[in-house]
Amino acid sequence: MFRKPTFWLVVAVVVALALDLVYMVAHPFGIKIDVPAISLAAEEVTHVGPLKVTNTLIASWVTMVVLLVVAFLGTRKMELVPRGLQNALEFVIETLYNLVQGTVGAHAALVFPTIATLFLFIIVSNWMGLLPGYLSLVVYKAVEGGHELEKVSLLRSANTDLNTTLALAISSVVMSQVYGIMVVGFPRYFLRFFNIRRYIAFFKGLGGRGPRQGFGGLFMGIIDLFIGILELFDEFTKIMSFGFRLFGNIFAGEVLLGVMVFLLPFVASLPFLGLELFVGFIQAFVFAVLSTAFIAQATAHHGDEAEAHAPAEHAAPQPQAASSVS
Repeated sequence: MFRKPTFWLVVAVVVALALDLVYMVAHPFGIKIDVPAISLAAEEVTHVGPLKVTNTLIASWVTMVVLLVVAFLGTRKMELVPRGLQNALEFVIETLYNLVQGTVGAHAALVFPTIATLFLFIIVSNWMGLLPGYLSLVVYKAVEGGHELEKVSLLRSANTDLNTTLALAISSVVMSQVYGIMVVGFPRYFLRFFNIRRYIAFFKGLGGRGPRQGFGGLFMGIIDLFIGILELFDEFTKIMSFGFRLFGNIFAGEVLLGVMVFLLPFVASLPFLGLELFVGFIQAFVFAVLSTAFIAQATAHHGDEAEAHAPAEHAAPQPQAASSVS
């Protein structure tokens, strides 16, 4: 059942009708539904000592609780022939695992927990941000230095906070380095960023511990170091790309949906809800796919490729030496 596209269309319609129902029931009875204020930064709801508790942080906790509860309910009575929630969970896990295995191959079992965690957290956060109560539930807190009260949304989609998306991006990039070290090896992996193989070979040749290298090897070594610096810079650009792409798309969608729901609160808002469901899935999928691809790149044996070309370079002068002797 969960493999049919019509299932996700039904989910989109149900969520949209739920939002419209809340508005239609509340409005005639005089229940005030405030238009949410658009704020780029997450809003502080309360604080615990020096720790600021923002509405996006609360939404992150809610997302984690939902994931834990769903995992518990779906696995508490495992059956050989899955059905219901267990069937849905197995479909999601199997699909994600096949995706990871098709990219990283033999290291799929090692990489899968990280990719699955990122994907599930992002997609659940995105979709829960469309539920009634997000942005519409408000609390009042005292303004510092005065007796006025400030209205703050209690819940806001976690991925509309740049701090959250950057944290997810940093986690993805850091784990790709961890997996690279685990698979390739500690000193060997960092030769990808600080490639000094040609210098090592040159000085070994001077000391008589290996074939002598020409001065052209030193020039090529400079190019290798420059490429390594570009590789290192690329790791930092991945963080910015991951973080800002996810934040920009989800925040823009929240603004669009907030405006449409309150301007066109009935059936006219359905297409926008369906669009945001689709965007929420696509952003989680793209984040997971790119993370998997970067981990596959990090776990590739770059050192083996370099060493495979090294004998060919040293083998070229041998026929010339033989011909000169003859």
